[in-house]
Amino acid sequence: MPKEQLGYKEALQATLNTIGPLTSEIVSLDACADRIVSEDLCSKVCSPSIDSSMKDGYAVKSEDIQSASPENKISLSVIDMAAAGIPAQKAVTGGTAIRIQTGAKIPEGATAVLAEEFATRTEDTLTVFNTAHAGRNIMRKGADVGEGERIARKGSRLSPGMIGLIAAAGFSQVPVYCQPSLAILATGDELVLPGNPLPDGKLYASNLEMLKAWCQRYGIATSFSILIDQPDIITKNIDAAIDTHDALITSGGAWSGDRDFVAETLNRLGWKKVFHWIRMGPGKPVGFGMLKGKPVFLLPGGPPSNFTAFIQIALPGLLKLSGDRRPALPAMPVKLSQSLTCRHIDWTEFVYGTLHPTDAYTLFKPNKLTSRIKSIASAQGVIAIPEGVKSIPADAVVTAQLLI
Repeated sequence: MPKEQLGYKEALQATLNTIGPLTSEIVSLDACADRIVSEDLCSKVCSPSIDSSMKDGYAVKSEDIQSASPENKISLSVIDMAAAGIPAQKAVTGGTAIRIQTGAKIPEGATAVLAEEFATRTEDTLTVFNTAHAGRNIMRKGADVGEGERIARKGSRLSPGMIGLIAAAGFSQVPVYCQPSLAILATGDELVLPGNPLPDGKLYASNLEMLKAWCQRYGIATSFSILIDQPDIITKNIDAAIDTHDALITSGGAWSGDRDFVAETLNRLGWKKVFHWIRMGPGKPVGFGMLKGKPVFLLPGGPPSNFTAFIQIALPGLLKLSGDRRPALPAMPVKLSQSLTCRHIDWTEFVYGTLHPTDAYTLFKPNKLTSRIKSIASAQGVIAIPEGVKSIPADAVVTAQLLI
C-alpha cells in the first residue's frame, strides 16, 4: 500500500476532527437512558436534604452511652419517635433517646444513631449495651450530592445509575444531543434480504443486518436499501438519502473495480473526500468524507473488512455525531495467549478473538480464520498490532476493544 495513504490513527483523528455533534433537545428523564448529555449538569438541591438516619434505632447523644457495654448497661428514657417524612417533635437531651427509622430526620440535640440491635426496650425505658460514636449511622445533608455540584459532564452517556443521580439532583428533564438518523445503502447485484428465497449465486445481506444491529445498540435510527450495481440508481439513492438523514453508510462498491460505482458517484455529487483507503487491515478500502455537510462512510463489502471499517472508523464518527465525548468502544487490558505477527509492518492490523478470565488477567485468544463470518460472530474483543510493530510476544499485556 502506498505510504502516502493515511495511517489508521491519522484517519481516525481526521474523522473525529471533521464531525461535530448534532443539535440538542430537552427530553424527560424517563426517555433519556443511553442518551448523551449536551451540557454540564449541576445539582439543583442537596440530597438528602436533611441529616437523616441510616438505620432503624435510637437517636441519642453519643456521650451519654460512651461507656456502655454488656457488662455496663446504661438506661435512657424514650421520649418521642421520628419516621421518614415525620420528624420528631422533641429534642434529645441528656439521658433521653428518640426512636428513629431509616431515612428520618435526625432530631435536634442527637449526635448519633444507635442501631436497635444494641439495646432493649421496656415501655419507655431503653437499656443500652453498646456505644455509638458521634456521627454514627447519620447520613449528612448533601452526602449523595450537594447543591451546585456537577453531576454529569457534557458528552457523557447516561447510564441507569446516572439517571438515578440526576433525579436525586432535582431534574425531571435533561438536555441531550439529538440522536442521528443513518441511511445504510448496500450495493451489489448478488445481495438478497433475509427472508426471501436465495437463488443460486446470490447471498443474504448479512453485513447489512450486522450494521443495523450495531447501530441499534447505540440508539442510532437506521433505514436501509439494497441497490443493484447501476450508476444512475446508486446516484439517485445516495442523493435522496443524504437529504433525509444525518449520515450515510455505503456497504460494498468501495474498491476500484469495473462495477464499484460508489466512490465514482460521490465524486460526481461533489463530496469533500477526507480519505479513501488507509493503512489498516482488514478494511483498507474504507473511505470518509462530507456530502452536503453530512458524514459519508464507504465500507468495503467483504465481511471482515466491512466490520473492521465500521467499528474502527464509522462507529466512532457516528458516536461523535451523537455528541459522545469518548467516541470509541469500551476497552480493557488483556494478556495474549500466543504471539502475533503482522502481515505488513507499515499498517495497523486488527486481530479478533475471545476473552477468558483468569486470576491475574483476562486472556485473549485469537480466532482461527476458518470462516469470515463465524470468526466475527464469535469475537468478543479486538486488538491492534500497531503500525511499525512486526510482532507482539505471547503473554504481552495489550489493550482490547470490547465487542460484547
